[in-house]
Amino acid sequence: KTLANDLANFLAKKSPEDITTAVENEMNEAAKLEQFEKAAKLRDQLDAIKKAFESTNRFLNENITADVLGVHEDITHASLSQFNISHGRITGSRSWIIDRSNLLEGEEIISAMIGKVYSEVPAPREIIVDQLPSDSKTLESWLSSKNGNTVSLVCPLKGEKLEIVELVKRNAHQALIQYLSKRANDSAVSGGALSDIAEQLELAELPLRIECFDISNIQGTSMVASMVVFEDGKAKKSDYRRFSINDEEEFDDTRAIAHVITRRFKRYLEEKDIDVVEANIQGSNKPRFAYPPQLVIVDGGKPQVNAAAKALSELGISDIAICGLAKRLEEIWLPNNSEPIIFPRHSEALYLLQRIRDEAHRFAINFHRSKRSKLMVESLLDEIDGLGETRRKALLAVFGSVTALKSASIDEISAVPGIGPKLAKVIFAKLIRQESIDTSTGEILDA
Repeated sequence: KTLANDLANFLAKKSPEDITTAVENEMNEAAKLEQFEKAAKLRDQLDAIKKAFESTNRFLNENITADVLGVHEDITHASLSQFNISHGRITGSRSWIIDRSNLLEGEEIISAMIGKVYSEVPAPREIIVDQLPSDSKTLESWLSSKNGNTVSLVCPLKGEKLEIVELVKRNAHQALIQYLSKRANDSAVSGGALSDIAEQLELAELPLRIECFDISNIQGTSMVASMVVFEDGKAKKSDYRRFSINDEEEFDDTRAIAHVITRRFKRYLEEKDIDVVEANIQGSNKPRFAYPPQLVIVDGGKPQVNAAAKALSELGISDIAICGLAKRLEEIWLPNNSEPIIFPRHSEALYLLQRIRDEAHRFAINFHRSKRSKLMVESLLDEIDGLGETRRKALLAVFGSVTALKSASIDEISAVPGIGPKLAKVIFAKLIRQESIDTSTGEILDA
């Protein structure tokens, strides 16, 4: 249990003695069974609970109504806890875990979380924080305007308000310990795949976020790229991205990889310092590229990985690891290495890298087929007399692919605004003669 749960029990009429006795008994039992690691954790928890109750007992005599926010930071994460105080009593608590806390530090986390929390619920007249954000006046103005009454941010330096802030910070610490412990038991991590990858590639930390890039094109046309994201060894599809590449650039795969890496990480540099609160206040779009991976994978060998590494270097980024996974013999290439790394053939680490690479390839192929199909529709429609740009757009908006248009009846086509029965018959006749497969490449065009 976190400190918040223990305090909730206290407020539910359970005495501090009951709670501490229960934890102490569990600790002693663990020690008898020689479960010393568990006993040590319970000892630390017991100390924290005792301190929490000491602070709470003193604080609850105060007649204060406020929310209290406290942050605990780790290298890769931060935890923010919120206690709700009503007339001197703790009436509720919540905690949030913030991934990649190195993007936001200290007061910035407080600022960002105030924007998040109080965009959804009303704020009390007083918010007590452990660090006063530099944009506190802007926040106070926004909160006051939103609530219809004056809202103040307060950072106490002494007294009982400071004690409750310290209590909330300890709760944030406990919440983070609990989260990291749960995350460490994830099958992908405990199975050793991420640890093996980190060891083999000599990474400074576990690659908890991995991004993989793949290029798809046939005979140099309709070139596209995909970016898939895996966190904790699992696909995070909400973070997948697709990139169209202008055919006029005449990129080969190597230059295309460099181009896409540059586009993605330029966006990272632009978005990583965005004021989340200000974006929230102004109704701006949520940053989509603000989180950096610990590892970038490119589909390819030595040329592709060197091109990607050069692109990162030119952007001034030196703290993101990169590797290439070549299909031939499944070799792992690192930038500027003359020889590849060969993972054990049946290792979980290699299997995970292959799965990520294959997912990027699948996502790129699907996007490529979709784009080719749309271009095919546009090309077909361009050949039909009497079908201007407005009507073409109307057809594309309704159908969008060769398959959808070919399966449509004359009546369905004629129902599109601006088409009518006569033109619908011409379109239908044109489509009925259209092949579904590009005979020069064998590619299915109507995916």
